[in-house]
Amino acid sequence: MPDSRRKVIIVTDGDRVAGKTVQVAAHNVGARFISLTTGNPTPISGREVVQLIKKAPTDPVVIMVDDRGKSGYGKGEQVLQYVAEHRDIEVIGAIAVASNTDAKGVEVSESVTRTGTIVQGPVDKLGCPEKQGHRFLEGDTVDILSKLRIPVIIGTGDTGKMDFADDYAKGAPVTTKALQEIITRSDNDDRNNGPNS
Repeated sequence: MPDSRRKVIIVTDGDRVAGKTVQVAAHNVGARFISLTTGNPTPISGREVVQLIKKAPTDPVVIMVDDRGKSGYGKGEQVLQYVAEHRDIEVIGAIAVASNTDAKGVEVSESVTRTGTIVQGPVDKLGCPEKQGHRFLEGDTVDILSKLRIPVIIGTGDTGKMDFADDYAKGAPVTTKALQEIITRSDNDDRNNGPNS
């Protein structure tokens, strides 16, 4: 029986610049972006986000979540957890966005640097690789990712910024590459787990 769940990618950032950037990046990879999730903090509830995801005409659907730097379990994390645990949603991956925070952080599958290079391990807010031995990407709203069943977590620097390296006017190259990595990995998993595998 085919899986009818909607495929979703979550980006852990939500400010206005990030929103414009993710919109461009989602368009670049053929994904649908729910602009109403843009906000700092996330302006709508998890239930409202799921309703909007279900109305999107095609997959994958890209949403944003943001805590506005709030420590602990904030609005962005509430929305993220609600969406990730919803029975009608399959989160195929997340972009963990680095920021200056005291959060514990999350281990990433890989990261996209400000120059578009894929590296093992985390990057910092500017999209530069962290020094060797640094295991966790620290960022707003990323701690909860490790508690959820998300198959791919790609790290990036600050969405749309990184000293203009990810500027939406330049085509949002870093965020586009991170989204494409998640989609490619998901497509490969689907083929490997298909009816003839």
